[in-house]
Amino acid sequence: MKILHVEAGKHLYGGARQVLYIVEGLAARGVTNLLACPAGSEMARQQPAGTRVVAMKMGGDGDLGMVSRLASLIRAEKPDLVHLHSRRGADTWGGLAARLAGVPCVLSRRVDNPESRLAVAIKYRLYDHVITISEGIRQVLLSEGLAPGKVSCVRSAVDATPYLAPVDRAAFCAEFGLPPDALVAGVVAQLIPRKGHRYLLAALPALLARHPALQVLIFGQGPLEAELRAEVEAAGLSGAVRFTGFRHDLPRWLGGLDMLIHPADMEGLGVSLLQASAAAVPIVTSRAGGLPEAVQDGVTGILCPPGDVTALAAAIDRLAGDAALRARFGAAGRARILAEFSIDAMVDGNLRIYRQVLGR
Repeated sequence: MKILHVEAGKHLYGGARQVLYIVEGLAARGVTNLLACPAGSEMARQQPAGTRVVAMKMGGDGDLGMVSRLASLIRAEKPDLVHLHSRRGADTWGGLAARLAGVPCVLSRRVDNPESRLAVAIKYRLYDHVITISEGIRQVLLSEGLAPGKVSCVRSAVDATPYLAPVDRAAFCAEFGLPPDALVAGVVAQLIPRKGHRYLLAALPALLARHPALQVLIFGQGPLEAELRAEVEAAGLSGAVRFTGFRHDLPRWLGGLDMLIHPADMEGLGVSLLQASAAAVPIVTSRAGGLPEAVQDGVTGILCPPGDVTALAAAIDRLAGDAALRARFGAAGRARILAEFSIDAMVDGNLRIYRQVLGR
């Protein structure tokens, strides 16, 4: 079996890293993989085992030329199937390219953004099957009119190994300029509106009054960085909030957090939450999208209504004041990741869909 994978993301965020897991796992199972990605991207610099990387121009939703470029690649390489892993034009233009080349096409849907029933009826005709990374996303598509037999859930996975090693607390505090007695909450997400950073900042003054040792590390980059920094400064929170940027060494440090906060308005599943659980970090997040599948309320963390600053503050306050509860949630989260979110299960799930589409 030969698969052409298309990933239009420029950075190795959660979704792109899942693609690397998939192609490496497929290669180990004897599948030949070709990976098309943007020239100059972090993905283009990767060399996943058993996969040939083709860097090409990918200009996003407005780049109609992607159709001809991808169609030419499909005709030249003659894959059995095309797997589209992202949006940014890869979904629509990639689907059209596969249709023009006469090759079956599968789409991975990683977000729970709503679409109109008309858009779903037109766009999703391009795909032979749709794979969602959470049951929450699958239910969104079903509610918008996609036929049940055309969409399957194969959850994202996490390589737990890098997160299992204990973190040296002194080294962690030194790395991020934290006092040794700090109670550390982290946010690991792109700095974009739907990740909900503003809710945490709104809750922080009251939390600091009750827990003066609380410190917040904001991991990630994005277009909201300047706005969030200004908000932190204006609210007088600079002493309690640190922006760390995008960290390639996150697995080394994630387990140093006392809790992970993810107050997103919407989320497909939340790979950073799976990573935090693997690192035995308890989580406070929203009851939105696929997040209830990543975090078991009252078992591995606490779920709050999206956008509810009062509930968010109460959940953080509860964890901040109970070290035993944090330890219990963290241990349960790690056990669940090891049991339910393995890379092997994700790879086998994708391969099963390929075989179904190809009639093998």
